[in-house]
Amino acid sequence: MQRIAAEKWYRTESRGDDVTLIEEPFIKAFYRCNIWHIRGRDRDMLVDSGMGVVSLRRHIPLVTEKSLTAVASHIHFDHIGCHHEFPDRCVHRAEASILANPTNHDTLADPYVTDDIFDALPPEPYRSETYAVEPAPATRVLEDGDMVDLGDRVFEVIHCPGHSPGGIMLFERGTGVLFSGDTVYDGPLIDDAFHSDIPEYIATMKRIRDLPVRVVHGGHFGSFDGKRYLDLIDAFLTEKGA
Repeated sequence: MQRIAAEKWYRTESRGDDVTLIEEPFIKAFYRCNIWHIRGRDRDMLVDSGMGVVSLRRHIPLVTEKSLTAVASHIHFDHIGCHHEFPDRCVHRAEASILANPTNHDTLADPYVTDDIFDALPPEPYRSETYAVEPAPATRVLEDGDMVDLGDRVFEVIHCPGHSPGGIMLFERGTGVLFSGDTVYDGPLIDDAFHSDIPEYIATMKRIRDLPVRVVHGGHFGSFDGKRYLDLIDAFLTEKGA
């Protein structure tokens, strides 16, 4: 399989509201995490950090322009691979131990990371057989209702267990901008991982359904509006008989 040079591994796209999507286009869509960069007055925020197969700090200057808080929406391999590159790291308390001591089992790298998840491989010396997430102990442990303050922008932490025990969303109530991680995105939602919990997922969906969202930036696939947000939640609840 073809290998891609490190400087070509990432792609960026402005999404308005001082939000930039950073993605790894050579990972197949189902496994490709959306990495979100949000500009603030005093500091920036990064929501998730991709697989970690190519350095974000070295190849995306945007993430080094000012102080930055790297938030993990949850601790699956495709979302935390570059967290170790940033000195200010946040994760929900329920998954802090995994971020500090990740294993391929706990991060779902086993069984998902194989060459089959790529359309083209990262540069040498990458090998899927030896892939592992690097430890990145949190400098701040988050709880439901906490705030991530960027100076002129404040994001509320919403704990959303179900997909994983410590999954979170980040909501800017003043603008209706929601970063939803893998709780809600416009694609097949995963509720059968080894640590997923369907009853908790149902309770989460009921709790977050009426958030006054304007635009949702999910952990995978495209962004969408508040109507689509409701449709996706209702479809999930209907599927689960809830």
